Amino acid sequence: MKQLLKNLMTEDSGQDLIEYALVSALIGLGAIASITALKNSVTGAFNGIGSGLTAAV
Repeated sequence: MKQLLKNLMTEDSGQDLIEYALVSALIGLGAIASITALKNSVTGAFNGIGSGLTAAV
């Protein structure tokens, strides 16, 4: 039992996978934050384009 616990504490085979998961989670959170911040300006741009097209027709 002692040897099993010692092996679990020293084994690092899954460390890379956890690091990649954390990096991808941070990238996802950054993307969500930037999309939320740009939401109003993108909405305004599309509304302006739609108004311009409606007035041209």
